[in-house]
Amino acid sequence: MAAKNEHTEVPGGGHKFPPLQIETYASQLLWLALTFVALYLLMSRVALPRIGSIIEDRRQRIASDFAEAERLKAESDAASVAYEKSLADARGRAQALANETREREAKAAESARKALDAKLNTQIGEAEKTIGARRSAAMTNVQGIAVDAAAAIVERLTGLAPAGREVEAAVVDVLKR
Repeated sequence: MAAKNEHTEVPGGGHKFPPLQIETYASQLLWLALTFVALYLLMSRVALPRIGSIIEDRRQRIASDFAEAERLKAESDAASVAYEKSLADARGRAQALANETREREAKAAESARKALDAKLNTQIGEAEKTIGARRSAAMTNVQGIAVDAAAAIVERLTGLAPAGREVEAAVVDVLKR
């Protein structure tokens, strides 16, 4: 039979797992404490300060980015307000210029209309004078033609030539009615 090791054998013929052996608890607890202290010191002195500085750098960078974004937003808002004000001023000036031009053109059109009315009234007056003169001339001619026609009709009907004054007086009397 093979030699049995008392430390590793279990009373049922099996072996015990070394961390579960009561005899090694003290050394295991010592190494656990030493390892814990070493890892704690390593983490608190090296790793955590580095992580903390990285987090702080990121926090500062984010804060500066937010501040820059706020500044740019304020500049953008100011530029937008200035643009809107400039646009409103330009619209106002354009409206004023359009109104001024419209009034000036209306005055010019009214002035031209009045000048044309005056010119047309003058031409109408001259035309009426011309028509009156021609009508008088035509009436004189008509009266002469009427006197001649009446004298010719009376002579033809009666066979006698009437006196020129009597026919002329009769024609003038008829034309006055």
